[in-house]
Amino acid sequence: MRLQEQVLIFDADDTLWENNVLFERVVEDFLDWLAHPTLERAQIRAVLDDIQAANAVTHGYGSTMFLRSLGECFERLSERPATAAERRRIDELALALVERRVELVEGVAETLTALGERHELLLLTKGDLDEQRRKLEASRLAHHFRDVHIVAEKDVGTYRWLAREHALAPATTWMIGNSPKSDILPARQAGMNAVFIPNDHTWALEQSDLDPGDERVLRLARFPELLEHF
Repeated sequence: MRLQEQVLIFDADDTLWENNVLFERVVEDFLDWLAHPTLERAQIRAVLDDIQAANAVTHGYGSTMFLRSLGECFERLSERPATAAERRRIDELALALVERRVELVEGVAETLTALGERHELLLLTKGDLDEQRRKLEASRLAHHFRDVHIVAEKDVGTYRWLAREHALAPATTWMIGNSPKSDILPARQAGMNAVFIPNDHTWALEQSDLDPGDERVLRLARFPELLEHF
């Protein structure tokens, strides 16, 4: 049975289009290039994750923060500043993130078209404002949403603000995304329903445990399955 007249709020990165898998490819190239003499790849990755977690607090999300983190990781492990040539190489590794085309998750465009005929659609994404605007424009999905919000962080305060901004009724409002940390848990804390659609490449820092007994979290395997419920 499909629900009628709901408000559906969509995450963007790794829900509507692929994102983290592209960062992961750069990380793999970075690890190949670094070729640390004593540390295993997993150990280097743990250092990079710690650096990114700290930088996200002060510098936000996106490719600029990621590039900064790669440079800091190199210098921490090398125990010296990077040379100009090494800096250029790190920039070259991350260049694809800036120049890349947006790759939609399978079935997104068709599903949004159908959902938009029955429900009100909003977009809520976090990250660098200019970078997220560029990706949204390249995706050609903006016309599906009544409003688009690009925020620095997606916490419970963000969802409460969004509910006030659009006079949303929690019982008929659903946050749809791949991130337990940013999409599902804070939306539930704000009283909304949620739809969890996992992505195999979700960033490790976005992972968190979900309550398997929470009946107001709908778990789906693929984006087009939304049409079976809404």
